[in-house]
Amino acid sequence: MNNEEFIKAVDFITKEKGISKDIVFEAMEQALATAYKKNFDSKTNVRVDINRETGDIKVFSYLVVVEDYIDGEEVVDEEGNVTYTEPEINPDAQILLEDAQKIVPDIKIGETIEKEVTPADFGRVAASTAKQVVTQKIREAERNSIIEEFSDKQDELLVGILAMEDAKNYYVELGRTRGILPKSEMIPGEEVKMGSSIKVYVTKVEAGTKGPLILLSRKHYGFVKRLFESEIPELAEGTIMLYSVAREAGVRSKVAVYSENPNIDPIGACIGERGSRIGNILKELNGEKVDLVLYSNDPAEFIANALSPAKNAIVNITDEKKKEALAILDDNNFSLAIGKKGNNVKLASRLTKYKISVKTLNQINEEGNQD
Repeated sequence: MNNEEFIKAVDFITKEKGISKDIVFEAMEQALATAYKKNFDSKTNVRVDINRETGDIKVFSYLVVVEDYIDGEEVVDEEGNVTYTEPEINPDAQILLEDAQKIVPDIKIGETIEKEVTPADFGRVAASTAKQVVTQKIREAERNSIIEEFSDKQDELLVGILAMEDAKNYYVELGRTRGILPKSEMIPGEEVKMGSSIKVYVTKVEAGTKGPLILLSRKHYGFVKRLFESEIPELAEGTIMLYSVAREAGVRSKVAVYSENPNIDPIGACIGERGSRIGNILKELNGEKVDLVLYSNDPAEFIANALSPAKNAIVNITDEKKKEALAILDDNNFSLAIGKKGNNVKLASRLTKYKISVKTLNQINEEGNQD
């Protein structure tokens, strides 16, 4: 490969992989420095310079200027005589100040003296050695680029393609990489087909040993939150706010919304004309029930709303510090407030962040008579 072909190859790689040219050139320079020292049995410090425009490769050997002998370690013998040890010096990599000043009079400690040592047949070494190392560096750079691309996607909703599956996971194509969707993070009861489009919630993005690790979910409560934000323009605009979400995937979700504009009906906006907006969300949730709850900064009112589909709950805040509340309902609404297997009151508690006890008026009266 001549210099012109090398530059064209770098241009192609950087455009195709979306990585910086400097990363490729720096990887080449490191690889060639290693190759030079190995092939030419060099113990000196070596620096390789590649011209970014022409592709010309030059190798430089350099020595680092170090302290003079007088600045060696001070040694005191048993009789109190003071001597100085010679400072440790590697003649293949270092040069003493007094010797360096014979070459460059005004040179200082820490600076370098270098000379070009490019071998006549170094192009052959470059061609045979650099490819493997550069490929590795490009893979590293590509992994870092993907991590950077997806770093701000955590807790976001993405659309991908179901590419493959194994016993425990689905693998979702997300453009330049694949995400892992554990089967345990699917909505219970839903079925999917390979090659189909799927919406997923990103729960984790991190650098793994074999590349970026992107974990996905459709079971997470954040999935419902992002679905609402994608379907309800007023949420994106800020005219409606989403306060909180509580979810039992595959069973029921509760979504608390509100608006600071008294002329806007936040629940009606989420439902949409003829239920079009909430219908799209329910379809994505595989029939999971969704309760739209009107948020209130009055905890008692908020808890009463959160116990939907139960109605007419009388709520008393029994301990504000411990966030405990008692909800009293008539017999007809009591079972609705509790819900199947206690799910409704559990979700209401999660939504409001209050521990909610539910009782009927008869139970309250009976307890009062016992007292």
